[in-house]
Amino acid sequence: MEYGVLGDDSMSQDDKVAKYTGDVDWEYLKPHFKTGAMVYVDPSLELAEVAKAFTEDDKEKVGAWMKKADLVKPGPQHADWWEYDKTRFTAVVCTPFVLAQPLPKPE
Repeated sequence: MEYGVLGDDSMSQDDKVAKYTGDVDWEYLKPHFKTGAMVYVDPSLELAEVAKAFTEDDKEKVGAWMKKADLVKPGPQHADWWEYDKTRFTAVVCTPFVLAQPLPKPE
């Protein structure tokens, strides 16, 4: 299956990832979570690198991250916490997924 970042097809995948990556709140991600399209990206990973692995269909990298639980499909307990905590994320759409990484809390 081919994944990709939405947008102008004349742009490189790196440029698309940069352009279509942004900070969002939980309310934005909630519909994607409910449809099973959200993928949690551990803060130890570079979101752009993960997006690039998805767009290049790099099964080896993605599989290794999933095996280590650096990428997970979040469950209801995650959603409940993010709702309660008002968590903000950096996210990028890699059709059909939305990759989301929590932002650090302001001090």
